[in-house]
Amino acid sequence: MLKKLTVLAALSIASTLALAQAAAPANPTMRLRGTIEKLEPGFVTIKERLGDVITLVMAENMPMNEVYPIDIGEIKTGSFIGTAAMPKPDGTLEALEVLVFPEAMRGTGEGHNPWDLQKDSTMTNATVAELAIAPQGRRLTLKYKGGEKIVNVAKGAPIVTFRPGEKSLLVVGAKVLIQAQEKDGKPTALRMTIGRDGFAPPM
Repeated sequence: MLKKLTVLAALSIASTLALAQAAAPANPTMRLRGTIEKLEPGFVTIKERLGDVITLVMAENMPMNEVYPIDIGEIKTGSFIGTAAMPKPDGTLEALEVLVFPEAMRGTGEGHNPWDLQKDSTMTNATVAELAIAPQGRRLTLKYKGGEKIVNVAKGAPIVTFRPGEKSLLVVGAKVLIQAQEKDGKPTALRMTIGRDGFAPPM
């Protein structure tokens, strides 16, 4: 009987471990913001904004977007945007930047979530339901599935959009935002957003 109980206990432990492993989340993704320091076949080394120098595996077919500035007038009613912002005491948001998504990317990451651009910053990806032009900039009413936010966009806030990136943008000194993940024990670049001629992705 003791041997049977021992076997059952071992099977129970093994089953519990298997379930725990199945439920464990994959390696989390992270956002790295910095400057390209070095390029080698299959690798990119960046100096991250906090000063760390990090070398990442870079696949040949890694998705890459070029981010570039546009006029604030490109924000229109019906635009699908993403805005990193800071919450204000009155419940509205103050935009740190606004990304006007290309139409083909409408719906990307829709919602309101914490963001890591600054302490306590948020990211809202939503449709501009209402737009008011004010002397200080724009006041946007954003609607997304399950919610609504009012965002103030001051004159001078970075307004940008995307287009497919070219490999010629990969040069030492370029400013990048990299979505990365540890794979096989190595930091790996999954996607890169890159600016031209020193322009830094503001998000």
